[in-house]
Amino acid sequence: MIRPPDTPPQEPVMPQQQLHYIKPNRVDSLMNGAIGWLARKGVSVMGTAELSVRGRASGEWRSIPVNPLPYEGGPYLISARGHSHWVRNLRAAGGGRLRVGRRTQYFTAVELPDAEKPALLREYLERWGWEVGRFFGEVNAGSTDEELLAAAHRHPVFRITVGE
Repeated sequence: MIRPPDTPPQEPVMPQQQLHYIKPNRVDSLMNGAIGWLARKGVSVMGTAELSVRGRASGEWRSIPVNPLPYEGGPYLISARGHSHWVRNLRAAGGGRLRVGRRTQYFTAVELPDAEKPALLREYLERWGWEVGRFFGEVNAGSTDEELLAAAHRHPVFRITVGE
């Protein structure tokens, strides 16, 4: 493929069937609904917030509870379940909003390359491994950088910048 000299090379896009994603079961969906409801009412359970992102096809706001990770240069959003709908919507929209009670923060997002993820995945698993560890397989907060890097492609990470 010939491209103009000023055009940066594009990363190859993985076919949809190869993207890692663990669908929520019925209990997960009920828990997400309850945690999201609490966040909307102003109760943050262990740092949760309600993430809302415009749907890539519908343009309507879609919401799910998340654990924003405060870390150096962050906060960050990490998808424990993989390339979920909120991840694909966030890629398309480039931003969204986080809400706890009446406090709503709009943000922009930049997805990180795998090489930058190991320390963030470790911190995320240290804080919330009890909740999300089952989505990471054999990887946990005590895993080596190499093991975390090997799992990084399954867990999208976004650095978010909150607007004024």
